[in-house]
Amino acid sequence: MATSEIESLEELRDVLGQGRALGGLRLQGLDLTGPEGQQLLAHGCRGLVVLGGTLPPELDHDLRVQGATIFPSDPDAPVDPYRAHPYSPAELYAGLHTGGYASTPDAATYAWSQQAHLNSDVFVTLLRAIHDHSMTDAIDDLLDSREVIGVMGGHALERGTSAYAEAAHMAHHLATSGLTILTGGGPGAMEAANLGALCRTTDALDQALESLRAVPTFRPSIDRWATLAWDVRDQVAPHEIPPAEVRSVGIPTWFYGHEPPNLFASCIAKFFSNALREDLLTQRCTAGLIVLPGAAGTAQEIFQAITPLYYAPEGSPLPPLVLVGTQHWQHDVPVWPAVQGLANDRRMASAVHLVDTPADAARVLLADR
Repeated sequence: MATSEIESLEELRDVLGQGRALGGLRLQGLDLTGPEGQQLLAHGCRGLVVLGGTLPPELDHDLRVQGATIFPSDPDAPVDPYRAHPYSPAELYAGLHTGGYASTPDAATYAWSQQAHLNSDVFVTLLRAIHDHSMTDAIDDLLDSREVIGVMGGHALERGTSAYAEAAHMAHHLATSGLTILTGGGPGAMEAANLGALCRTTDALDQALESLRAVPTFRPSIDRWATLAWDVRDQVAPHEIPPAEVRSVGIPTWFYGHEPPNLFASCIAKFFSNALREDLLTQRCTAGLIVLPGAAGTAQEIFQAITPLYYAPEGSPLPPLVLVGTQHWQHDVPVWPAVQGLANDRRMASAVHLVDTPADAARVLLADR
């Protein structure tokens, strides 16, 4: 039995119009309180799976009687585990202006993820896993056939610094060249890259950089940091960005709850599992990966990216891995010597680079375009 995910009522109406049995369909997060819900019962429902969404109790009962499987949600969960699309910054930061960051869905979800009694609850564990699968599926759909450049780096990089501006201009140049920017979705270097991709002109980027100087970091006040970012984004991109116009994606995690997501990604796929998120970050960077200075988390991402390069079979493509900051990666956090040692006598030697500036990294990535 072939399976097919149905993520909108329009898709469901098309299927219902075909008059075929519904076995193998996965209805994901749909509102079935309208006529489409009742129309399901006129078809064979054995093997139909309903993932969350809204449906009347009577329909729930009748679908089960016909052999459908219904996956319920949890009314206490602050997120919809079955959602079929990434988040917008406005969704995660709803309520910021009236109640501060502590009142936002993002903060509420982190608090939910930290409740010890829930971490051993099999139903909650299942919902979180389904949520992360949904996010993975949504990102795969969004990035399919795109050339994706990963930009990694530390969360401590402050607004108003030359390094922040250089990272933003690098990402702007890459996005304007037709590449999609993928970051870890947090503050610092990640925010700079998402901001650069969001801005359509260098003038708009320079104005945004100047405005952001007023609140350099999310410490000690996430409220001030996020509120200023919201205002800047409203000037740069006041409307919701459709999938076809997405220039950057942030993939943060509630595992790092002290580190809020930035508001400049076109859209956000946030995960409960940091391990799954890290793996997705590195595997989706099909056109290369740029690593700005960072600490432990960034170093971990470097070695996750190196592993598939090291074991790549003969003839397979090797996307470039570019480390930015000679002093940092050779001496402050001496990752580069280990990279060189692993690259010795391997095909990956031609794919790894150490450069001084973000502009140098962009030149490496765009050399063959």
